[in-house]
Amino acid sequence: MNIDSTAVNILKRGVEFDTKKRYTEALVCYQEGLQILVDRMKGECDDDVKKYLKVKIEEYMDRAEIIKKLVLKQKESGQFHEQVRIENNSTGHSYKTLFGRFLDKDVHYVIVEDPYIRSFHQCQNFLRLSELLVKSCSNLRRIELVTTKDNKSEGDQTKWFTELRNDLARYEVHFIVNYSDTLHDRQIILSSGWIIKIGRGLDYFKAPENKFCLGVYDLDLRQCHETVVDIVHSKHVKQS
Repeated sequence: MNIDSTAVNILKRGVEFDTKKRYTEALVCYQEGLQILVDRMKGECDDDVKKYLKVKIEEYMDRAEIIKKLVLKQKESGQFHEQVRIENNSTGHSYKTLFGRFLDKDVHYVIVEDPYIRSFHQCQNFLRLSELLVKSCSNLRRIELVTTKDNKSEGDQTKWFTELRNDLARYEVHFIVNYSDTLHDRQIILSSGWIIKIGRGLDYFKAPENKFCLGVYDLDLRQCHETVVDIVHSKHVKQS
């Protein structure tokens, strides 16, 4: 039976995530693939193809509903845990791909704890994250960064943060920076309860080979260092 190859590939990826218990990623794939199949069925004239598509749609919709209930149950009990292993030199791990599915209208503030937001490229990574947050979270009102102070080039770090604070204010987002000499853990805390813990923090991308290669701007095309990402959910996120 000839059906849309794009939908097939997306749904296959969903099954792979489902098998690995990466349920929120599987859910995104199922939803995207289902939408393609539904659109295809609406314009299909062959009754046999229509029947086949209907069966497939119902099959994946049932599985998607099961996953939704499973994720909700794990969230309610505080047992939700999803792990992503980023392999050395792998690509396809931009911030949006990695945890963009958790960035929505329910996010009112974000706390980023990362001791290494000091050098130029590290601050640029934080800027990229800030752009994604502003674009994805329509009700975002505050971003708080907890990091260590760069004593070697403190002026540059302070200058970059000041410029970012002024720009975020144009979007009615308040930017707060707190410094800690003892900070070690790296995590992104969303007011909606999701917590993304990245072993290497935001700085898990390798430097591009040159300034005119793929991956300079699109981080999905940038090679990565090996790291582990743990995603959990808590009803009691840190307040500030």
